[in-house]
Amino acid sequence: MKRIFITAGICVLILLFLFGFVLEPRDQQSLPTGQAGFAVIELFTSEGCSSCPPADDAVAEIQKEYADKNVVVLGYHVDYWDRLGWKDPFSSVDFTSRQKYYAGIFNLNSIYTPEAIVNGKEEFVGSDKTKLTNTVEEQLKENVSATIKLKANQNASGKIEVTYSTEGSIPKQDQLIISLVQKTATNKIRRGENEGRTLHHINIVRELSEMPAQAKEQTTAFNLPPGLKKEDVFIASFMQNKKTGKINCLAKSNIE
Repeated sequence: MKRIFITAGICVLILLFLFGFVLEPRDQQSLPTGQAGFAVIELFTSEGCSSCPPADDAVAEIQKEYADKNVVVLGYHVDYWDRLGWKDPFSSVDFTSRQKYYAGIFNLNSIYTPEAIVNGKEEFVGSDKTKLTNTVEEQLKENVSATIKLKANQNASGKIEVTYSTEGSIPKQDQLIISLVQKTATNKIRRGENEGRTLHHINIVRELSEMPAQAKEQTTAFNLPPGLKKEDVFIASFMQNKKTGKINCLAKSNIE
């Protein structure tokens, strides 16, 4: 009995010793030393542009195919098509300004639709599904060294209140972009190049804010667009180098 007791004790010690080595790397892997890649697909589009519906379809397919990855499509409806027969209800001069910002980054002579930009690094025609897929795959292989913490809720006044902070390596030139995004929309077009068509959209940016990428916890708020409920929208945020356009990390949050 004594020999069995000693043997059992030795076995327990050996198991504890081995489990110590098994658990230690697992704990280390949970530390934020590097995270899986991501892809922010920004699509500049318009309901007044007949070339845009194929791009809207392409990014919708990409979002569905990469639903389990850190990939988000953001649709910016520009306003320069509004004077050509159909006013896009989602259009904004702010989104046209953002596209002009990218035109400067990529040294383009003019802006156009549909244009896709991935992680602020590459731009191309938004209906090019093959290029979209290949670029997303490339970006998912890269690691990031910073994170954004997001929490969003609807407050007593009905506004969408967003609390955010950042962690990790944050370049001085980086700014934080936070967007209120409408999940889906369907519109019957009555005039312009798409007259008679019913267009479907996903992830329509309704409003965005730019602020310094500070580590300290901050709060901002958005007005919920008329006719929408909190379940119809979500918050997307990313850090971007204002000088180079490069996007460094991504975070998303539903509304509580």
